[in-house]
Amino acid sequence: MKLLHIDSSILGDNSASRQLSREVVEAWKAADPSVEVVYRDLAADAIAHFSAATLVAAGTPEDMRDAAQAFEAKLSAETLEEFLAADAVVIGAPMYNFTVPTQLKAWIDRVAVAGKTFRYTEAGPEGLCGNKKVVLVSTAGGLHAGQPTGAGHEDFLKVFLGFIGVTDLEIVRAHGLAYSPEHRSQAIDAAQAQIANELFAAA
Repeated sequence: MKLLHIDSSILGDNSASRQLSREVVEAWKAADPSVEVVYRDLAADAIAHFSAATLVAAGTPEDMRDAAQAFEAKLSAETLEEFLAADAVVIGAPMYNFTVPTQLKAWIDRVAVAGKTFRYTEAGPEGLCGNKKVVLVSTAGGLHAGQPTGAGHEDFLKVFLGFIGVTDLEIVRAHGLAYSPEHRSQAIDAAQAQIANELFAAA
C-alpha cells in the first residue's frame, strides 16, 4: 500500500500537526509494515500557487512550452500523479487565520482536476477518489470544531475531500493549543490516545 504524507505547517519542530501526522504514519507502518510512504513537505518545498501561468502551461502543447511553462506543467502533473498513486493520505492541517495554510491550498488546487479526481455529469459532480482513505490531522490554537469559525478550515477540507469522492475519512483533532500549556498537553494527549487506541484498532 502506498501512503502519501503531507505536512503544511511553517513551524518546523514546534508544530503540533507535524508531530501528530508523523505519529499517525508511524502507527500505520506498525499496523501494516508493507506500507510505502511518500512524504511531501509543503512548507519546505512549497508548490507555486495556481495562477494564469498554470492554465496557460496546461493549454500549451508540450513541444511549444517555454522553460517556465514546462516547469508549471511538470509540477502539476507530478503533484497530481503522486496523489492518484496513493492508496491513503495523511494530511497535517493546522489552522492559520481561520483557514488552512496557503501552502496546503496550493496543493489542493493542483489535485482538484476535472476528469482526474472528479468529473461533471448530467446528474452533477462525481468524485473519483472513493478508493482512498484519508486521515486529517486538524490542529488549532482555539476551539473551532463545529463552530462557524471552523468553516474555512476543517469544514472546508471535509467539503473538498467529499467533493473528490473520499468517504473513508478519519479526523485526529488537537484544538485549543494556545489556551494554556495545560490545554495544549491535554489536546495532544487525547489525539495521541486516538491514534494509539482507535485509528488502527481493526488492523
